[in-house]
Amino acid sequence: MKELLTKIFTFLGLAYWVEIQTDYPRCIYYFGPFFTKKEADEAKMGYLEDLEHEGAKGISVVSKRCKPSKLTIFDEKEEFKQIRVIPSLSSQIS
Repeated sequence: MKELLTKIFTFLGLAYWVEIQTDYPRCIYYFGPFFTKKEADEAKMGYLEDLEHEGAKGISVVSKRCKPSKLTIFDEKEEFKQIRVIPSLSSQIS
């Protein structure tokens, strides 16, 4: 019964989600859905630990009602800035 209610709440945008934003990599992650805010809050630590182990920096987290269109939003422009081009010298032997 709870699963059915969670699906209905998700469809209506009333389900709770854990939203985690990171500065590096610059991403927004959504974890859920959860039927209650309490359930979402209880799940936060596990998600935070996973992201910290993966090297994420500048982490902020909130539980809120929403209806995310994507579960991960990645700032590709920011990642492109991190890529460095290292010039190489080539020598041609004739």
